[in-house]
Amino acid sequence: MTDPLIVSFPGLAAAGYRVTSPATVEYNCIAWAASRKDRWWWPSPDGYWPSGVPPVPTVQAFEATYQTLGYIRCATDNFEIDYEKVCIFAHPNGTPTHAARQLDNGRWTSKLGRNVDIEHATPQALSGRDYGQPVLFMQRPRSTWRKFLALVKRGYARFRRWLA
Repeated sequence: MTDPLIVSFPGLAAAGYRVTSPATVEYNCIAWAASRKDRWWWPSPDGYWPSGVPPVPTVQAFEATYQTLGYIRCATDNFEIDYEKVCIFAHPNGTPTHAARQLDNGRWTSKLGRNVDIEHATPQALSGRDYGQPVLFMQRPRSTWRKFLALVKRGYARFRRWLA
């Protein structure tokens, strides 16, 4: 039986993934990357869009959206204990398609449109015809308690790998 997620995102085959929540239309990837599950975020009449951000589907507008949440540009998707990170994807023509958020354990989480939420190893695992490529990484300072939680989760993940 063919996994439909692997068909859409062949990079998941090598990187691995796990489903973390069921399909829903209540929110999308842009909201999920912003740690929100209460509404669909998109620059359209039917979507939520932050006040003061141009309601246009451009990487610059999506960057401005995450800036309203305290994110700034950064160079890499590497895990850094002091920062929470998001990644914006776009097609080659520059149209934004997706956003992912880095988890406290260093892995990434994505809401796949109206489909499920998944945890995956890297943003690049979702690269391809559907989402294009990661084009922008952003970070914001992680709160002290989130730093502690991230340390615990990373340590636990390493311990589990050591046991395997």
